Amino acid sequence: MVTKESIEVIAQSIGLSTLSPDVSAALAPDVEYRVREVMQEAIKCMRHARRTTLMAHDVDSALHFRNLEPTSGSKSMRFKRAPENRELYFFDDKDVELKNVIEAPLPNAPPDASITSHWLTIDGIQPSIPQNSPLQAVSDLKRSEYKDDVLAARQVLSKELQNYFDKVTEWALTQSGSSLFRQALSSLEIDPGLHPLVPFFTSFIAEEIVKNMDNYPVLLALMRLAKSLLHNPQVHIEPYLNQLMPSIITCLIAKRLGRRLSDNHWDLRNFTASTLASTCKRFGHVYHNLLPRVTRSLLHTFLDPTKSLPQHYGAIQGMVALGLNMVRFLVLPNLGPYLLLLLPEMVPEKQKEEAKRHGAWLVYGALMVAAGRCLYERLKTSETLLSPPTSSVWKINGKLTNARQSKRKASSDNLTHQPPLKKIAGGGIIPMSSTQMQVNGTTTIPQQSLIGRGIALRTSAPLDTTVDNYLFPLFEYFGESMLMFTPKHELSFFL
Repeated sequence: MVTKESIEVIAQSIGLSTLSPDVSAALAPDVEYRVREVMQEAIKCMRHARRTTLMAHDVDSALHFRNLEPTSGSKSMRFKRAPENRELYFFDDKDVELKNVIEAPLPNAPPDASITSHWLTIDGIQPSIPQNSPLQAVSDLKRSEYKDDVLAARQVLSKELQNYFDKVTEWALTQSGSSLFRQALSSLEIDPGLHPLVPFFTSFIAEEIVKNMDNYPVLLALMRLAKSLLHNPQVHIEPYLNQLMPSIITCLIAKRLGRRLSDNHWDLRNFTASTLASTCKRFGHVYHNLLPRVTRSLLHTFLDPTKSLPQHYGAIQGMVALGLNMVRFLVLPNLGPYLLLLLPEMVPEKQKEEAKRHGAWLVYGALMVAAGRCLYERLKTSETLLSPPTSSVWKINGKLTNARQSKRKASSDNLTHQPPLKKIAGGGIIPMSSTQMQVNGTTTIPQQSLIGRGIALRTSAPLDTTVDNYLFPLFEYFGESMLMFTPKHELSFFL
């Protein structure tokens, strides 16, 4: 590639006219080796830029990496072809007259340094003075810079990834129920080559949720998109959780999701709660403050009486999805005061709007299921709480009967119109006060209250005083509905 004649021509151009032919023959291979190194570096720069055409600035970058002055493709240098030899190029340096340089006027002296002061803001308000730029101009400048940065960042992606991102985002906004979007979600869960698109998807989800708070199908599609990204084990999504988690919590405890009454935002909150729980379970060990921050947000929403019932429902479902410990230590201690505020919303005489009554009953149902699951787990894990019954039913004249069969039962119509605190079966539940339940951490129930019930109780069973104080009053709060969450063995205690 580099011949000894080329070395001789270069030597003559710099004033070395007596260069030995042996030196030219020795320098030519070394120059060719150095040129090949520079071109290989330039090809690497081209490939990192995702191009297939080698540009002049790639060679400049390769020279810069080797701490050499760039001499090819620079804007300040122009090569000119020699008229005698069409294959010879040289720098077109212009001759400058010394007389013109001497007679040129001197430039203006720079001004002296000075310091002036002005108010940027006064009580948070920017004054309209010449030193401060207009707020609209600043916001427009930032918006244009952000768009330019996004466009510049997307240029780094390959054309295939750009088309993939455009199609998935288009289907999420316009065809969320199509089979193509479902296939795209399946691809997002397992495809390892989508990591370059993670920042673009997280930004897209965060922006579109803010724009489409009144569009239920789009919100559901965005949450499905977020869940697919979070479930993909091949992508590194941890650095973008701070941008994605606020969007998820918004779809869980926002005041209004959707515009029409037919929008089932309750299912959206349930789906978002499961997504939130799986995210905390997967990344909780990486970010130790993730679960406390999420729990704090949900608890503040649940305890705020100014929040709407859908917001309370989302907070409850979120804490239930995070685990029964959250329910046991955060929901149950506040269950009694909360039900005092919830019960009036469930009665037609006090709440005339049917939609709000429906929401109140859904919140009541969510609380009942959460409390029932805690009760079920407590009874299943407590081996010394209850013992097997000696006789749960009696045989009289060849017929099976129980001890309270003659007690009048409340009709279904009467139970429907009664407040939940009154829906306690008169013949099946033993009334127990707090003094009867807890004495020095042991269970003490008067034996006369158990006569005729066929119950053998261990009176010295130690209980967890911090938990059971909230579990046993559940029958007073929810009535006989708690029997659905009682295991068969322990159910005999209440029959």
